[in-house]
Amino acid sequence: MHGNTPYSGAEPSEPAPDLTGTQRRALQDSISQIAARTRDFLPDEYVVGSEISSGSNGVQVTVAVRPPAGNPVSAGFTPEFDGVADDDLIPDDDREEVARGLAASAALQVKRALGDDVPQTAR
Repeated sequence: MHGNTPYSGAEPSEPAPDLTGTQRRALQDSISQIAARTRDFLPDEYVVGSEISSGSNGVQVTVAVRPPAGNPVSAGFTPEFDGVADDDLIPDDDREEVARGLAASAALQVKRALGDDVPQTAR
């Protein structure tokens, strides 16, 4: 009875774009590079993962880090499909920025979780 009411939920204004095989491979390659670069910045105790998903707002790309202590951090964004080549959906500069930001946020989560209990190693 409630499913057919006009206020039962918002309908998307545009259908989500379907990814071509080339676009999906390019996105997977890009987020794998982001995850690998994030791993380069962090010790082995941090777990880094990535995924491509489709939702009501279109294709969503997510890269997440689970630090050894503290809350997980993630970066999710929707790639632009208009006016870019299928193999350059996430530019190199953006990949580097996301990797650095995730690594910094994950390290900050550990620092917050440990508080002042960790002695300084340098001055």
